[in-house]
Amino acid sequence: MPKQVIIPPGSGTPIAPFSPGALADGVLYVSGTLPFDAQNNVVCPGDAAAQTRHVLEIIKGVIETAGGTLEDVTFNALFLTDWQHYAAINQVYADYFPGDKPARFCIQCGLVKPEALIEIATTAHLAK
Repeated sequence: MPKQVIIPPGSGTPIAPFSPGALADGVLYVSGTLPFDAQNNVVCPGDAAAQTRHVLEIIKGVIETAGGTLEDVTFNALFLTDWQHYAAINQVYADYFPGDKPARFCIQCGLVKPEALIEIATTAHLAK
């Protein structure tokens, strides 16, 4: 089965050569998602919780555009700029994944824009 590029309505132009999502054989790969608005400006500077919420809403939009829900998420990769934001990020994250939690990892690193505090990449299995 060939891959299908997933671009939610209203998405901005990516800052690099990638698609928001790619679906192949019922598996959706959501690109690393940063807290950007449609013009690639960082939203809510300094607020890790608000940035996490924004990122998860974008991811939710990609998944829903592909025909799935957040319950289909099997894996998340979290990248944060400072461990001091870990608790705030987890609090918001738990709201989006209230039932069985996806597998995940979390690392501290630099991100493409210094005002960004969080980036999340997601895998979801949509095949039923």
